[in-house]
Amino acid sequence: MTGPRLPHVAVIGAGAAAHDVQVVAEDLGRELATRGAVVVCGGLGGVMEAVCRGAHAAGGRTIGILPGDDRGEANPHVEVAIATGLGEARNVLVVRTADVVIAVGGEYGTLSEIAFALRLGTPVVGIGTWELAKGGRPVDAIVRVASAAEAADAAFQAILRSTTSE
Repeated sequence: MTGPRLPHVAVIGAGAAAHDVQVVAEDLGRELATRGAVVVCGGLGGVMEAVCRGAHAAGGRTIGILPGDDRGEANPHVEVAIATGLGEARNVLVVRTADVVIAVGGEYGTLSEIAFALRLGTPVVGIGTWELAKGGRPVDAIVRVASAAEAADAAFQAILRSTTSE
């Protein structure tokens, strides 16, 4: 028996994030879970752990796509841990798994995931994340929002647009 596929939302951000960034990520996890999304992330700490903690607390599903070979390295709120052994190359898998990507803050790994998503045509929503430019001019490729609720709204709007255009 099959039913409708649940939307998969990748949440990306630094593995060592400031407390205020982790609070936003945890709120985002709760928002996504209550709306029925599967949260996908890199499975480790910081933003990844916070978003999984929020989603898990709200009864949501979480997937962690890990850089190493050991599923035991996943944060305790990851329901499905996928050990890739690919190091940072697993960032492509995080993005490929998602219908939409939400960047919360972030470091260079986050920037690489944003670039992969944009290259693949996956919508990107951002809360306090990278500013992009090309040829010295700003690029408006990221839907910018100020809160977890706005990010969840924007993510589901992007998913709705992509499903109605197919």
